[in-house]
Amino acid sequence: MAADARDRLIGEMSAAPVPVPLADAAGARDTPRPLVAHGCWYPSADPTGEWVAFICDRTGVPQLWTGAVNGTEIHLLDADPDPVTEVSWSPDGRWIAYTVAPGGGEHTRVLCVRPDGTGRRIVAGADAGSSAYLGCWTRDGSAVAVTVAEPPPPTGPTVRTVLPEPSAPDHGTAFGDLPAGWAERDGPATLLGGTGHGEVGPDGGGPGHGQEGPVHEPGAPDHASGAPVHEEGGLDGGAPDRLTAYLVDPSGLGSPVLVAAESGAATLRVCDVDQDGRFALVRRGPRGRREAVVVRTADLTTGSVLRVGDGDPWIGRFSQDGRTLWLRSDHERRFAALLAATLDEDGGRVGLSVVAEREDSDLELLAFAEDGRTAALAWNVRGASELETLSLSTAARPREVPLPHEVVTRITRAGPGGMVLALSGSQRRPGVWWAPPGAGTLSARTPWSSRDEDAVPPGRPPVRPVPLRPTARDGLRLGGWYYRAPGRDAGRPGPCVIHLHGGPEEQERPVFDPLYHELLGRGLDVFAPDVRGSSGWGRPFVDADLGTGRFAAIDDVADCAAHVVLDGLADPTRLAVMGRSYGGYLTMASLVWHPELFRTGVAVCGMSDLSTFFAGTEPWIAESAAHKYGHPVRDRELLRSLSPMSRVDALRVPLLAVHGEHDTNVPPGESEQMVRAARERGLPAEMLTLRDEGHEFRRADNRRLFRRAAADWMQRHLGL
Repeated sequence: MAADARDRLIGEMSAAPVPVPLADAAGARDTPRPLVAHGCWYPSADPTGEWVAFICDRTGVPQLWTGAVNGTEIHLLDADPDPVTEVSWSPDGRWIAYTVAPGGGEHTRVLCVRPDGTGRRIVAGADAGSSAYLGCWTRDGSAVAVTVAEPPPPTGPTVRTVLPEPSAPDHGTAFGDLPAGWAERDGPATLLGGTGHGEVGPDGGGPGHGQEGPVHEPGAPDHASGAPVHEEGGLDGGAPDRLTAYLVDPSGLGSPVLVAAESGAATLRVCDVDQDGRFALVRRGPRGRREAVVVRTADLTTGSVLRVGDGDPWIGRFSQDGRTLWLRSDHERRFAALLAATLDEDGGRVGLSVVAEREDSDLELLAFAEDGRTAALAWNVRGASELETLSLSTAARPREVPLPHEVVTRITRAGPGGMVLALSGSQRRPGVWWAPPGAGTLSARTPWSSRDEDAVPPGRPPVRPVPLRPTARDGLRLGGWYYRAPGRDAGRPGPCVIHLHGGPEEQERPVFDPLYHELLGRGLDVFAPDVRGSSGWGRPFVDADLGTGRFAAIDDVADCAAHVVLDGLADPTRLAVMGRSYGGYLTMASLVWHPELFRTGVAVCGMSDLSTFFAGTEPWIAESAAHKYGHPVRDRELLRSLSPMSRVDALRVPLLAVHGEHDTNVPPGESEQMVRAARERGLPAEMLTLRDEGHEFRRADNRRLFRRAAADWMQRHLGL
């Protein structure tokens, strides 16, 4: 790209982020009395490997802490009540960057603070209505990458505001050729683009993923061309909605440097910058079509472009000399593997080889030693994790690292040759483990992580689930985990809740879930399946629900219920269905497509009408969701036929809907209209709105309220 073209591109971007100083947060503040069953997750070590920054909810809300990996000393670095979702310690040790969700909502911002609690400042996302997501640090720690999503302007060709008009004609003549009911919302809705019916721009995030920039830690409490710029229009073909990625000096002394831009994306992310700062590794693209792009930072031209899988956004790293790019990728593959792309002087790919692969397992997490010669690989083996280390400079075989619990949720290097891992499992809360340099095993749980025996109060131990493999009616093998309520005779079927995860690309993992523990304590079994569209079972399985395949995904729920009944596990007269986000959508869909199966349902943050969902969600999330569910204009008939509201007359059972008041991913109106329709048909229906929460429920008091309300509802309507 010529310099004048680059300057023109920069001129079209929104203003670059400028650090905003905040009041200092004292570093050595007294440690609050911890919740006995607290969780610690998302660790990031300092350059020495002796200290770790991490997220902990010991005060009742996820906050930023630091702790010695081999000692009891810990410090709360930010006492504000806004939940923290990501953490990254700079390579030079001078700053800790972290992402927060103000008010518990979906519009996040990136902050930096000194390790002693001084110098706290907002690096990006300070403007009202904007969002910012955390990227990598440069190798010298002088700048941190951030992605900025500016709020749509109130006027102009890139935005159209749709006001509620319940009596509008089916095709919304005032707003173009839009589906019936598009404008029927309790408040204004924003639609991307101007006029016409253009292609969908690339994106990431969507229901179930939040923005996926704040990655949801599995096992965290309750369940977070020339340049890489795509010029497609918005959802209906007007000017695109853009995200921009910058390298920002937290001290504010250096000017922000533009690295990448993309239309309509929620998770454009800078994953690495090479040693010399010549190349940036950028992940872009919508769900199911993500790409790893090598960008030449001098002029923003694109070198190599290679497909990568969904899931963890930290997809790879450049070698020390910048001539090799290590990638976690499912390029032309069923399962993601570790690939090595050889690069030329301009960042173009001149070779590609497989470094590590497994026949039936995804490479899920990837981390590297500081010198880039050793990698830690976490493989997803039917929902559980297997960890190994691999030399990238020799032909030595990978070395397996035994794990004390079932699932690895994050790996980070810790000094020269060491590593720190976040682990979760069916018997414990999320915690952090440490492996010193050269150790073939994890040394120990960090002293400030909860002990395994503190996962729950005494008297009701956690339940270890067993794997099940149901077969769908079309022959597709599904997966899942069955939790049996303690105290019931082995041969006696019990009441059962079918619980459906979000995404749909998430996966059910064998980790301790306080919601399941609450239900099990009330005498309810839980079956948590992976219906088609889930990750962990290969790319064809993830894509099996696209288009009309979503009807089959709805049938999968019924087939899973039939499986546990026919296996003698569940009582067919006392079945319930429940799920969050996309799982909330599937819950409502199952109740109206298979009304004879379930006695009740609990839908959490679910979409009840895909047309009104598109009208009310964040613009960049709408762009992403269009690829997964269908385009709101071109595929309006498909979306209408897939929407639970289109079949609400078939609803026969009581419904509880739960929603966070600040959810802009799936707006609360999606629950409200389903509850309203159920009541109009004479059915018991209630809605629980959680204050100061968004699409994820992060505050301990709200999570507790949600769990108890859901369990009370199940008990009442399953006749326990």
